[in-house]
Amino acid sequence: MDTESTYSGYSYYSGRSRGSHRHGERSRDRHKSRSKDSRSEKSVTINTPPAEPLLGDSAVRGEQVQDDNWGETTTAVTGTSEHSLSQEDIVRITKDLEDSVGLDCRRYFTRTLAIILGLLVFLTPLAFLVLPHILWPDKLQSCGTACEGLFISVAFKLLILLLAVWALFFRPARAGLPRVYVFRALLAVLVLLFVISYWLFYGVRILDSQDENYQGIVQYAVSLVDALLFIHYLAIVLLELRQLQPCYSVCVTRSTDGETRHYNLGQLSIQRAALAIIEHYYCDFPVHNPALLSASKSRAAKHLAGLKVYNVDGEFPAAPAEGPGNNAAAGIAHSQSRAMIAAAARRRDTSHNELYYEEAEHERRVRKRRARLVVAVEEAFTHIKRMQEEEQKKAPGDVMDPREAAQAIFPSMARALQKYLRTTKQQHCHSMESIQQHLAFCITNNMTPKAFLESYLTPGPTVQYSRDFWRARQWTLISEASVTSGLKDGTIFLLKCVDFSLVVTSKKIPYIQMSEEYIDPKSHKFVLRLQSETSV
Repeated sequence: MDTESTYSGYSYYSGRSRGSHRHGERSRDRHKSRSKDSRSEKSVTINTPPAEPLLGDSAVRGEQVQDDNWGETTTAVTGTSEHSLSQEDIVRITKDLEDSVGLDCRRYFTRTLAIILGLLVFLTPLAFLVLPHILWPDKLQSCGTACEGLFISVAFKLLILLLAVWALFFRPARAGLPRVYVFRALLAVLVLLFVISYWLFYGVRILDSQDENYQGIVQYAVSLVDALLFIHYLAIVLLELRQLQPCYSVCVTRSTDGETRHYNLGQLSIQRAALAIIEHYYCDFPVHNPALLSASKSRAAKHLAGLKVYNVDGEFPAAPAEGPGNNAAAGIAHSQSRAMIAAAARRRDTSHNELYYEEAEHERRVRKRRARLVVAVEEAFTHIKRMQEEEQKKAPGDVMDPREAAQAIFPSMARALQKYLRTTKQQHCHSMESIQQHLAFCITNNMTPKAFLESYLTPGPTVQYSRDFWRARQWTLISEASVTSGLKDGTIFLLKCVDFSLVVTSKKIPYIQMSEEYIDPKSHKFVLRLQSETSV
C-alpha cells in the first residue's frame, strides 16, 4: 500500500513537471497568436445595450442541473459578488474603448465631409447663375423665353437630385464598418473632381472674360445638373443594383452548437458581406443559449473526475535498498494500475448508456413541465373570458384594461412557466416584465393560449427578444484577405462575438448551361387495336 502511494505520487510530480514545460510552451504560442490576432482584428460596432437581470434567475451561465422541486422548499441568500480583472482584461477593455471612440469620430467626420460635399454640389449651379448678375450686371444680355425655360428646368432637376440623394445616401447607418466603402469613396472623389473641373472652366472662360451671353451661362449650369443626375444614376448601379444578382452561396456556422444557415449573396466586399450575414443572423438563427452547452461540459467533467491515470511506463522512484520485497511491491502496483486503466476503458465504453438515459429523463421532465404549463395557461385564458363576460355587464368606468388583466392572471401560471423555463434553460431569455407585456398583447388582440405559448415552447431568433438580451455590442471581423476585396470562391472569414463566433465559407454559384430538346408531338400518339374475341 505504501509502495502504491509512493508510486502514484511520483507519477503525479513527474507528469506535473513535464506538463508545466508543455504548458509554458503552449502559453507562449497562445500569447504570440493572440498578439497576431489583435493586430489583424477588424471590429464592427453595433450599438445595443447590455443585458439586465432576468426572470427570477440568480444563476450564472454555467448553471448545473437542478432538481424538479428547486425553488419550492429552498431559501436562497444572495449577496454582493466580487469580480477580479486581470491585466489582460484591462488591456482588452482599454483597446475596445479606444476603438469605439475612433469609430465614433470617424463616423462623424465622414458625415461632415458628406454634408460639405453635398452643399458644394447643390450650391454650384446656383452660383453659376447668380455671379454674373453680381459682378457685371450691366454687360449681360437680356434673357429670352428659352433662357427662362431653362431656369424652370434647373429648378426641377435640382429638386429631383435633392430627393434622389436624400433617398440613396441620407439613410440611418446600420453599422460601422472597419474600412471605407470603396465605391462610395470613388463616387465622392468623382463628384469632387467633376465640380472642380466645372469651376475651373467657369473661372477661365466666363469670370475672366466676363461673358455677356447669359443664355450660354444658363445652359452651362444646366449641363452641370444633367451630369450630376447621370452620376447619381451611376451610384444607384454600383451601390444597389450590382449586388442584387446572387453570385455566391455562403455557409454560416455557429461555433458553439453548430447551427448552420446558407445565404445567396451578390458582388459584395468581405466587410459588406459580413454586415449582411450579421443582419440575417439576428432574424434567422435561433437565439444562442449557452446554458444548453453547460450540460455536456458538466457530464464530461463528471466523467473525467472518476478516472485515475497512472504513469505505467514511467520509471520507479529510487528505493533505498533493492530486494525481493520492493520488486514484488512494484509488480503489484504495476498490475493495479493496468487494472484501473482497463476499468476506466470499460466505463468509457458504457458511457453512452448514461447519456441515453440522461437525455430520456430530461425529455420526460420537459414533457411533464410542458403539459403543466399548457394546462395552467388554458385555465388562465378561460378565466379571462369569464372576466370579459362579466365586465360587459358592468358600467364603462369599471372595465379592466389588458395590462391589469395580465397582472391579475399571471400569478396562476407563473410557477408552471418558471419551472418550464428552468427545465429548458430559457430563464435568462425572458424577464417577468416581458412575459407580462406579451400576455397583455395577447389579451388585447384576442389571441389563443397556443399563440401565447409559442414564444416559450419554441425558441425564436434573437430579434424576437428584447434589446437587453442582445449582448453582442461588438463583432470582430477576422479575415486573411483584405476586407475591402470582393468575395471569391473559397473565401473564409470569421465573425467573433462575446460568447461565440460565426464561421463563414463562400462558394461560387456554378454556371448553368441549359439546352433545349425538341420532342415530336406525333411520337406520343398510339393506336389501340381491339380484337373481336376479347370481352369488353
